[in-house]
Formats: sequence, C-alpha cells, structure tokens
Amino acid sequence: MKILENISLAQYTTLGVGGVARWFVETSFEDEVLVAMRFASAQNVPLFLLGGGSNLLVADEGFTGLVVRLAGGEMEWTDGAGNGEARIVASAGIEWDAVVRLAVESNGAGVECLAGIPGSVGAAPVQNVGAYGQEVSHTIIRVHALDLQTEQVVELSASECGFSYRHSIFNSTHKGRYAITRVEFALRLDQPPSLQYRDVKNYFAECGVAQPTLAETATAVREIRRRKGMLLDADDPDSRSAGSFFKNPVARADSVVRLAKIAGCRVEEVPQFPAGWGYAPENGMVKLSAAWLIERAGFGKGFAMGRAALSSKHVLAIVNLGNATAAEIVSLGDAVIAGVERAFAVRLEREPVLLGFPVR
Repeated sequence: MKILENISLAQYTTLGVGGVARWFVETSFEDEVLVAMRFASAQNVPLFLLGGGSNLLVADEGFTGLVVRLAGGEMEWTDGAGNGEARIVASAGIEWDAVVRLAVESNGAGVECLAGIPGSVGAAPVQNVGAYGQEVSHTIIRVHALDLQTEQVVELSASECGFSYRHSIFNSTHKGRYAITRVEFALRLDQPPSLQYRDVKNYFAECGVAQPTLAETATAVREIRRRKGMLLDADDPDSRSAGSFFKNPVARADSVVRLAKIAGCRVEEVPQFPAGWGYAPENGMVKLSAAWLIERAGFGKGFAMGRAALSSKHVLAIVNLGNATAAEIVSLGDAVIAGVERAFAVRLEREPVLLGFPVR
C-alpha cells in the first residue's frame, strides 16, 4: 500500500472543488484501512474515509490529515431458498447504482427508487440515502465495519445503526468511529415497485404504463433525476453538484397551516410527505419540501452568487458554474438557509459532509 502526499481532492468529488489532502491512499481491503488508521495515529492527524465523493464539500484549504478512498471490491447475489427474499452483499467501494441494477435485473424489490444516486455502497448507510419514498435503511440487514477504536472488525444490525431520515450513528453519535467495509441488503422477490411519489406516478401516467416493472421504475427514476440535473452527466453542467444540498425538514403536521398562511396558499397546496423511518405516525410529524420553501423564500432556479448557483433545474442542488470555490458554495448555502428561516421560521440543514472546514 502506497501512501501519497498532497493529492488534490477536487478530482474525487462531484462538485469538483476543494484543496489537497496532506496524505492519501486508495484501497478496498480491511487490513489496509487498518494500516492507514495506524499511520494517521502515528502522525497525530485525522483520518477521513472517502467513497464516491458525491455528498462531499472539501474546503479550499484542503485537509491536513489522511484520506482513505475506498474503491472497488466485490458484490454477490444470493437467493433466499424459497422464502421470498434475496440478499446482496457488496463491498464499500462498489458503486451504489451497481447494487440497484443487480437488484432490479434479478427481480429484487426495495431499492428501485434509489436508482441513479451517485456514490458508493459504504457511503449509503452513513446518510441513510433515500429518494422517492425509499431509504437504503429499509433493505439493510447488516453493516460490516472496522472499529477504529478497538481495531476489530464488527457487524452491526440495522437497529444498531440508528437509522432515521438522513441519519445514522455513522454521522452522529459514532461519527468517525467506524470504517464501513461491506453492507448486506435484503430484497423482496417478485414484488411490485414502490410508486409513492408524485413524480414517479406522473411519469408512468404520461407513458401510459399502469403496472411498471422494477426495471422500468429504476429507469424512470434515473430519467426524472436527469431532468432535474441530479444524475451525473459530463454534458450537463447542472450535475456538477453534491446532489441535494438541503435536507427536507421534518416538522409538526400542524405547522403546515402556518406555512400556508405565510405563502398565501391553501393548506393542501403545501407539499408534505410521511416523516419516514424513525418517526412514529402518532407523533404527528411530516416531511416538508425544502424546494418549495426555498422557491417561496425568493430563491429561484439558477440563482447565483459568484461562481456558485442553484441548479437551473432544481433549487435543492448547488452547482459549480466553473472554478467555484468552496467558500462561494458555503456562502450561497448560508444565504438560502437564512432566507428560508426569515420567511418561514424553518431552518434547513445542509446535507453534504464538510471536510477541512473549521467547526461551525
């Protein structure tokens, strides 16, 4: 294993911004992650695990520690011996969309609406990635990881991962403790796709498809994401982003009346969705649309500050217009968050991981 020095991190992120890593190594092996961890400890510098770089904003000043990029590995499909379930076991460095493709091609339901999400398998549990009514936590049964405190390989069940909306122990209570190396997923065989969200329903209504297959649903989701600039495409400048920069806020259901009054619309015109994993129905919580709040706070598609802008297709994404700095992207994000809070008294949270920035 070769540890490199002063490697630009911009090339490993979908935003394409950021400075250099003082040290850098790429691997797919648990034992090499352990070696890297010990190296960082000996140098008394922080360690950061990098996957696909699709949910990451690196500071212009770079990162003074060691970046370990997990890339490649293996993926295996196993039928459930007639119990209606199948499993996929994938290394952390495998591209996430490869898991989706294997699942739908093998008639395994559970991740079809997560098609086209950039990034790696190892990063998926950290943020509990989700889209169009599905979250990766719905299918995860076990996460294999290297415990960086004990230097032991551990297995964590889904319940031990503490999943909720865009949340897990890996980005909260145990942030920095585990290096995820492998993930096991359970898929349901011969089951229909999830068609919960309006965008997906409208797509098939336009196509005249009443009962889409899993593969058709995954294809539809990729096309919907492409139209919004949320599918990586070298020919689409709107895809030079970190995906959704703002999380959809979860709020009390009765707050919708207040939001409608502020926006001057009917209550039923305020978009709201089930709060998702971690929120019991009786708690009376709903997930609001960050995009709806952003646009009604005065930030339209294409709104720009310097060389950073909201996507021309979808206000949830901040895009690099060309040679943008991390500081410009953060400034635009801060302006949107402040504007929504002024207008609606709802504070949005950032979704990307910030690396190399001072603690805020």
